[in-house]
Amino acid sequence: MKHCLLKPLSLDAWDDRYRELVSSGLMEPFYGGPLSRHVTASGDHRLERLRFDSSPAALRLWNFLLTENERLRKARATGDRLVGAMKDLGTVPVMAYALEGLRAFYPDGTWWTPCLMEETDCLLPKAEALGIDASFCPVRAMLAAFQDGGHFPRPDFLVCSAGAVCDDFSAIAQRLEKLGFPVLWWEMPRRRAPEPGEAQVVLPGGMVTARELVDCVREELARVGEALAELAGQAPSDAIWNKAVRAANQVRGLLAELRRTVYHAPVAPVPALEMLIAEMLAIHYCSDREETMAVLTDILDEARRRLSTRIGVVAENAVRVFWVNPVADLRAMNLLEEWGGCLCGSDFMFTHALDPIPEDMPPLEALARTALADPMVGPAADRAARVVREARAAKAEAVVVARIPGASHSATEGRVILEAVRHALGLPGVEVEIAPVCDAMQPTLAGRLQALLETARARRVKKP
Repeated sequence: MKHCLLKPLSLDAWDDRYRELVSSGLMEPFYGGPLSRHVTASGDHRLERLRFDSSPAALRLWNFLLTENERLRKARATGDRLVGAMKDLGTVPVMAYALEGLRAFYPDGTWWTPCLMEETDCLLPKAEALGIDASFCPVRAMLAAFQDGGHFPRPDFLVCSAGAVCDDFSAIAQRLEKLGFPVLWWEMPRRRAPEPGEAQVVLPGGMVTARELVDCVREELARVGEALAELAGQAPSDAIWNKAVRAANQVRGLLAELRRTVYHAPVAPVPALEMLIAEMLAIHYCSDREETMAVLTDILDEARRRLSTRIGVVAENAVRVFWVNPVADLRAMNLLEEWGGCLCGSDFMFTHALDPIPEDMPPLEALARTALADPMVGPAADRAARVVREARAAKAEAVVVARIPGASHSATEGRVILEAVRHALGLPGVEVEIAPVCDAMQPTLAGRLQALLETARARRVKKP
């Protein structure tokens, strides 16, 4: 029996769909409403070029994402203290949300603003005027957003990991401090394998590193925890951090089940774009941990319902693609499916925020191990090995590495990953650079991705 294929909706079509849902008794959360309002209210013109899943769960997901800054402002108005966590992508927010009256978010997320606003915000030129030019990756938009204050409220407290982090981000964050935004820095050592005879530790995700590195990060996180607790007017304790770990694992468990359900399905029940957004919620819960769990539960329920009724969002013969790195232009995920691909697995640069945090050890030890599992703080070969393992489990037929314009860490790791995939799995792969607005380069992007998909289809014919 064939699957019923659901087509994605344009923004205008979603307005019609929204009216139908409301007339049928749709119950919405407090941040609900039609998607088109974000174009007029926030200038998110890229939404007019995207194609969206047609489910109420997707509507809730998008409205949740696009109202984060509103939630942050309301939280401040009610007395909450705002923590701007930078670069670690999934560690400090776990701790912050255990403390009453703190709300953490990632100013790093501003790197998508030039895409959503189709560069009408002028954040990239403004960053250049502040000394950070186009030789840096699009996260430079964060610098200008801090300066103009019109995108997110100024945090009460800024904390940033340093050391084995992206050189671009480190330079941007240092420039931020020189502009008058104080930062609490904590050290992230470069992950390495233990030397012969050296004490070792197994990290979430299966990597092994030296004991002394875990000890270093644990001490640094204890220092961060003391500062966060002081901000909240509380005393830090293992009981508080244990609570944080358990809550984080609830979110990660929901995402793990969603990823298994969607990526291992014979025909994808949720589109690639919505999966990217759903995974991004793990790093700081989009400023509301409880609502994140409700949003993910809705998406998971919709995926299960579609699987049980043989409903998919891509053709049954779509090429199964494992995707590495988030895209600067969200439309690229639409294009993958329009051209005949299907997302079957991902490494969007924060796999350590998806892995369960160990609960059978002291909480700061567990958080230190999780932080050191960050794919960006160790050798590219470590990351490549995980991509190979997950691409094999997902029965991927091709691999795409999205190179981020100007990003120092993207210079060579794509080649390392693709070579590992080719050697271990024999899969075709391609590395593509995607700008914050990729319209001008769409013909080139189409040529490279469509050629990859055709190569993957040709391999099907050759298999016995």
